[in-house]
Order: sequence, then C-alpha cells, then structure tokens
Amino acid sequence: MGLVWTIVELIIIVALIVALGLAAAIVLETLRRRYNHSHVEAPPIFEDPKSLKPVPCPHIFDPAEKYISLIVPAFNEEHRLPGALNETMNYLQQRAAKDKSFSYEVVIIDDGSADGTKRVAFDFVRKYTVDNVRVILLGRNHGKGEAIRKGMLHSRGELLIMLDADGATKVNDLEKLENQIHAVVEEEHRFGNSAANDLTLRISDVPIAAFGSRAHLEEKALATRKWYRNFLMKGFHVVVLLAAGPGIRDTQCGFKMFTRAAARKLFTNIRLKRWCFDVELVYLCKYFHIPMIELSVNWSEIPGSKVNPLSIPNMLWELALMSLGYRTGIWKIYT
Repeated sequence: MGLVWTIVELIIIVALIVALGLAAAIVLETLRRRYNHSHVEAPPIFEDPKSLKPVPCPHIFDPAEKYISLIVPAFNEEHRLPGALNETMNYLQQRAAKDKSFSYEVVIIDDGSADGTKRVAFDFVRKYTVDNVRVILLGRNHGKGEAIRKGMLHSRGELLIMLDADGATKVNDLEKLENQIHAVVEEEHRFGNSAANDLTLRISDVPIAAFGSRAHLEEKALATRKWYRNFLMKGFHVVVLLAAGPGIRDTQCGFKMFTRAAARKLFTNIRLKRWCFDVELVYLCKYFHIPMIELSVNWSEIPGSKVNPLSIPNMLWELALMSLGYRTGIWKIYT
C-alpha cells in the first residue's frame, strides 16, 4: 500500500510540474504575442470639425513642425477637461503673443469615453482650429499608457509633454522642464557631446527626458493620508525600485516632457497600456542612456481620480509582466 501511495504522490507532483510549466508557457506566449510588437500602425486621421475634411496625421519619425506638443489623455473627463483646457490655451496664447517664434499644438486623446468628452474636445478644436488643437479617438478604452503613446507618436513638436486632463499640475510649470532640457543640451554642447555639438541639430534631435515630481510633497502627504495608503505607497515604491532601478523618486506624476528624439525611442517601444507605463518609461530611458531630469512641480489633489486601492493589484501585475518580458528577452527593444 505504501508503494502505491508513493507512486500516486509522484504522479501528482509530476502533474503539478507539467501544469505549472504549461501555465508558464501560456503566460510567456501571451507576453510574446500581445506585447512584443513594433507598433507598425496606419496613422489616424484628424477631422476638421468646421470643414469636415480629414487632416493627414504626422508621425514621430517626421520632422518637427511645432515647437511644443501637449499630449492630454482623457477618459470620461467631460467635467474636468474644460477647466484644464481653458487654462492651458490661455497660457499658450499669451506665450505665443509675446514670442512670435513660439508654436504649439494640443493633442487630446479620447480613450473610449462614455460621456461628453468627445464633444468637449471638438468644441475646443472649433474654437482654436485644427492646426492648434487636435483630437484622436481610440474608439474603446485602452488605458492611459496607450492613449499617451498614441498621442506622442502622432504629434509635431520638438518638445512633447504629457499632462493630465484634470489640471492637477499648473501648465506653466512646463517651463521648468523646458528650461532644464535646454540647459542639459547647452551643457553637453559645451563639453563636446557628439550629438549636441552639431550646430545644425535642433533641440528635438538630442534625446532627453524631464519628469515632473511630487516627491517634495511626500512628507505632508504622509502626515495626512491613512496609514494603509502610506503602507501601499511605500510598498509600491519598493517594487518600482526592483523593477526599474533607482533614479526617479516619483515615477507616477503625470507631467513629463521629452525631446522628439527621446519620444521616438521610447514610444515606439513602450508596451504597458495602463497603470505602470511610467515605470516602463524609466526602464527604457536607462536602456537607451537617455538623460533623466526630475524637477519639483506644483500639484494639487483634484476630485475624480481614477486610481483606487483596487488599482494596486493591476499595477503589481503590470510590473511583473514588464520584468518578465524584458529580463527573458521576450519583449524586443527596437532601436
């Protein structure tokens, strides 16, 4: 009888090993098929709501036509979007009035909203023309990471900045990131960096990333938040450190600027579509040796956040996918 049970146990162990192996194989194949792609897509078409004529959409590999592009992902933002866009357009128009060489565009990506976000966005296109405000419709909800990727790939700026639709960060803080990028280019030029040293190159040709940060607000936040939220935040920071390494204290701030050269490398490779694409950006910056700057920005809590405690498992899952995808070589990085 003892021999029979030993054989049964061995059969169960072998079956478990086979099942685990099959499960791992399925996960790896899913990673390969779903995420390992080169993002070769037909470009979307912008529609001019006044003439109803299609406007051909540029690609990140095209030369820059504007100085700066502002990328605004929006999912069910009918109520928060108007205030943020009004503030943004007022700032851009005032700056353009003072500096005739300053050109801009705002690209709103409607991430499958079920409310009036699309209507609000097209109202701004009608008001400011399709040359200055453009809307990309994703049709269904893909996630913030995918919305930003799409906006970045089809923008015209030398500099490209992503900012949230809620207006939590003041738009004029982009000058902090912008000025620091210019300073890095000048410094590299002074010390003979081969890319920055070519006087024929524009700022768009030097890969640099500047990340807005709320890390300076962390002490105050720790004192006012519930203990379990602080515990989850600290735990998430540890996981991020393991997945992407040190260098950026606040990976999740939705206020980041890239030169066109940096965006070209990063957003043709990024795969995570929702919660942790910011962490993947840090990982890819390190892979491509793109200088990363972290700067404090003004930030305020705006009611209506899409992030909640249930988001934590999804974030951890995405970080696990990213680590597995890159460390096993299943996720190819295109250069």
